[in-house]
Amino acid sequence: MTDLETRAAPARTGALRRAAPALLGYAAVRALGLVALALWSAARDKSAYTLLTARWDALWYTRVAELGYGYEVRLANGDVHSNLAFFPLLPWLERLVAAVSPLSYADGGFLVSLFTSLAAAWGIFAVADHVYGRRAGVCAVLLWAVLPVGIVQSMAYSESLFTALAAWSLYAVVTGRWVTAGTLALLAGLTRPVGVAVVAAVWVAGIASFPRERRAGDDDGRGPRTRRVLGMLLAPLGTAGYVLWVGHRTGKGPLGYLDVQAGWRNGFDGGYAFARFVAEKFTSLPSALAGAGLIAGVVSVVWLYGVGVRQRQPLPLLVYTGVVTALALCASSYFGSKPRLLMPAFPLLLPLALALARLRMRRSALVLGPMAVASAVYGAFWLNGSGPP
Repeated sequence: MTDLETRAAPARTGALRRAAPALLGYAAVRALGLVALALWSAARDKSAYTLLTARWDALWYTRVAELGYGYEVRLANGDVHSNLAFFPLLPWLERLVAAVSPLSYADGGFLVSLFTSLAAAWGIFAVADHVYGRRAGVCAVLLWAVLPVGIVQSMAYSESLFTALAAWSLYAVVTGRWVTAGTLALLAGLTRPVGVAVVAAVWVAGIASFPRERRAGDDDGRGPRTRRVLGMLLAPLGTAGYVLWVGHRTGKGPLGYLDVQAGWRNGFDGGYAFARFVAEKFTSLPSALAGAGLIAGVVSVVWLYGVGVRQRQPLPLLVYTGVVTALALCASSYFGSKPRLLMPAFPLLLPLALALARLRMRRSALVLGPMAVASAVYGAFWLNGSGPP
């Protein structure tokens, strides 16, 4: 099994039918999560829809859609929270929905997340099916659905949109559709800063393909090579374009976006701040249990990545997952959001999906069923809390 030649890509006809069990299972899990949220919120006299569409980052996205860029909040400690920190694709789509319908920007954000979460599930299935087969694809989608932070997939956040673009870009890479891969990477780069992970996957896979062609003596003409180069050139335009625009807007040059993130106390410190945050948990017995849980979570993530390497996942998946994981774990702020930031790293779930796929269907259901219930309950509890996910 090579990096880019694992299984023949299914024909377009019947692709949706092939993915149907995964998509139906995904929709059922998400419906369960929304029902649990509605019941929990009603018991606390809160609006579940408001929790999904009008809190935390969702508010910042709708403000960009409504007012454009330039809005900022100055805090008492001197920090400046600027909406330039939020990439533009989701607000553009929210504005589009509001322009062609009577819906609000917040409604548009919910609809975008609703449909792109299904697109993300299909993309995850396509990747896992291509690498490990249909049953593993179904299990991968269901594992992504039952993540403890899975409720974010239904929020007016950009995670579902980004994961959909990333998954389909990776699928395009591993099936040799380079222009499609580059275009989707461009759009992912307009969605979240971690779009650089998709760009890195496209570039590393593209560069690795050239010497392999020479070794194989592939002289199939300039067409395929030209499409690969074009895809690689397209891939970074989204991230680079927005970052450079922010630098021009702020008057601080190419590094202006880093200054915007610094105003939110976001940065990349190699994990030092996170390690200190975990260490501080061991100052008392109750918090020590949380600290031990955080360490176990990080170890699990690293272990799953190592298993993916040993199982020879395609190179683009390893590169993408490595960059997403590094950016999530080594960011210097918002430690409670790290599980959400890791959610797009779906290839981490492939070793678990492969293990589940080898079980009888009944045993897989006995594993995934309780996880779905636990995810629904935890998501309802989490969103009804005081802090952002």
